[in-house]
Amino acid sequence: MNKIKNIFLLLLLGVVLFYACDDQTGFQNPFLDIDHEELALADNDTLVKFLKTHYYDSSLDSVKTLIDGKTPLFEDDKLETVSAVRNEIDYKLYVYRTRVGDPSPDTDKGFPSIADSVFTKYSGQAIVNGSDLGSSFDSNTNGAWFSYSNLAVRGWSYGFELFKGGYLKKEANGDPFNGPITYLNGGKGVLFIPSGLAYTSINPNNYSSSLVNANLMFYVELLDFVKDTDHDNDGTPSADEDANGDGDLTNDFSDTDRPTLPDYLNPDVK
Repeated sequence: MNKIKNIFLLLLLGVVLFYACDDQTGFQNPFLDIDHEELALADNDTLVKFLKTHYYDSSLDSVKTLIDGKTPLFEDDKLETVSAVRNEIDYKLYVYRTRVGDPSPDTDKGFPSIADSVFTKYSGQAIVNGSDLGSSFDSNTNGAWFSYSNLAVRGWSYGFELFKGGYLKKEANGDPFNGPITYLNGGKGVLFIPSGLAYTSINPNNYSSSLVNANLMFYVELLDFVKDTDHDNDGTPSADEDANGDGDLTNDFSDTDRPTLPDYLNPDVK
């Protein structure tokens, strides 16, 4: 009798698991009920609320809770709004520029494109409940290179388009600096990024992230970038391989022989 009971329980458990899991992968999607278009609107409301209740303290180089006599970030002339489309959803991210950047006396390469590799300092925090900031979850104070293909936070691509890189420190006589490689006067500011351009649950790789569907704030300083980055070395800048012109290089597949390889990574597509 116990054996039959155990078999019955196992069958019942199997039925429960079958209906709780995805038919193809066998894993449950805990975010299946999320409407990401509605989430994008809610995220923007959250970011606007945060920007209206915080200001930039230039003496501390930091975002702080609004106090009397200070200008809210949302009303500050240094704040820019950037529109972006990702997964066919419209998003807004906000960029607060404390310094645009000036590479002179080095060559002025202008502003990076959405596809250009960037060398940057950064520190990231989650925006919690629309009013608070979590502790820093990642940072680099020396500078790190990031390429379009390995960006976890897609909002960076759009935000860095508003900054210029800096210049290499030199000795007083113009010789290379006799010390650690140091960049000066790079573009500097704060990025406010909606969850859809960060660790979105649209991407299954983010399911287990503690930052999934979180709005993020990044302090950034753009030190340098590779102008006209060509990820597949086909002679065409990757920014020019956005076939549908939506600003997303990951959804352009022109090669029928390699239908899963994006154009910007496919040297046969120019």
